[in-house]
Amino acid sequence: MQKVLTIAGSDPSGGAGIQADLKVFSSFGVYGMAVISALTAQNTEGIYDIMDVPPEFVDNQLISVLRDMNIDAVKTGMLYSPEIIEIIRRVFNDYKIKNLVVDPVIKSSTGTLLIKEGAIEKIKKTLFPLATIVTPNIYEASVLSGISIKDINEMKQAAKILKDLGAETVIITGGHLEDEAIDILYDGKEFFEMKGEKIKGTYHGSGCVYSAAITAYLALGYSIKDSALRAKDFVTKAIKNSYSLGKGLRVLGF
Repeated sequence: MQKVLTIAGSDPSGGAGIQADLKVFSSFGVYGMAVISALTAQNTEGIYDIMDVPPEFVDNQLISVLRDMNIDAVKTGMLYSPEIIEIIRRVFNDYKIKNLVVDPVIKSSTGTLLIKEGAIEKIKKTLFPLATIVTPNIYEASVLSGISIKDINEMKQAAKILKDLGAETVIITGGHLEDEAIDILYDGKEFFEMKGEKIKGTYHGSGCVYSAAITAYLALGYSIKDSALRAKDFVTKAIKNSYSLGKGLRVLGF
């Protein structure tokens, strides 16, 4: 059985973060493991509190898993502090991690910042060069690249900037475009537009689910492009099957 690891924050409402990632992994029949990098008090309406996990404990979690099992793919989500990011970089280098998907989480769907000062630059400098794929949405790509993205051409400009930071492939998800849902994949040689149905609304955990699905597909042996295409289809179906379980955002169904 393929073994997949997520390093992310905990969402007690189950729609995003560690909990969503593990549900995705289970739906693909891969064995999911989790290292918790932050604790949140949140639900479908918003995030009310965030608590750091001590960096040394993140280190202990990572080492305990990696010294025991060979991991087929890893994804990172909410990485709250620069200190945690540095530990992840060191451990990944020591263990020669393959198939790394970096989802550079900056802000929640309800608008709460999920990263401390200095951590964004740390991700760019230390994790992007190790990444097989980075999967920012338009807002995240704008922050990371310094480009205010409003259309496909600006997505491509941002993708070039992010590719120069060292990732093998950059995927900017376009679900927040006004009129269409087009993701841009850039491998340093060519752009590939992945078009999908535009479904109105705001959904809890869609970015987490997308990056987790890509990670699962990589672990199962699919190519980067096939993993991205299949993951986009998976998320589109999950949005169509979403539930209104609480008082706020809809939760994806899969």
